[in-house]
Amino acid sequence: MKALLDTHTFLWWNLDDPQLSDTVREFISDGRNEIFLSAASAWEIAIKYGNGRLELPEPPQQYIAQRLTRHRFSSLPIQLSHAAQVYRLPDIHNDPFDRLLVIQSQLEGLPLLTADLQIARYDVNVIW
Repeated sequence: MKALLDTHTFLWWNLDDPQLSDTVREFISDGRNEIFLSAASAWEIAIKYGNGRLELPEPPQQYIAQRLTRHRFSSLPIQLSHAAQVYRLPDIHNDPFDRLLVIQSQLEGLPLLTADLQIARYDVNVIW
């Protein structure tokens, strides 16, 4: 099965954070599943790192690349079709990164691994 990581899920996985649900831990650990990290999450991480709201042991480009390789995650680029269809989403969530993840999840048919209750209000398959 394939799934898309929310940004916090990617970070929590790499920190072995106890906030990560057992269901998501098992899902990510299952080598039969293909896990994607969106370019939107990389963008969000870089912005938060740059403005001092996120600490990482190395700059985002290294941190993200090394962890994608280590965990065998795939990257999901932002396509024009993704960005151009965000307008279709109801005004549930104001975070542009999360809105982009929701539309990517919908268009690519990928469940979203997230603890965000607002995202779960969209017409999207959430695993938590």
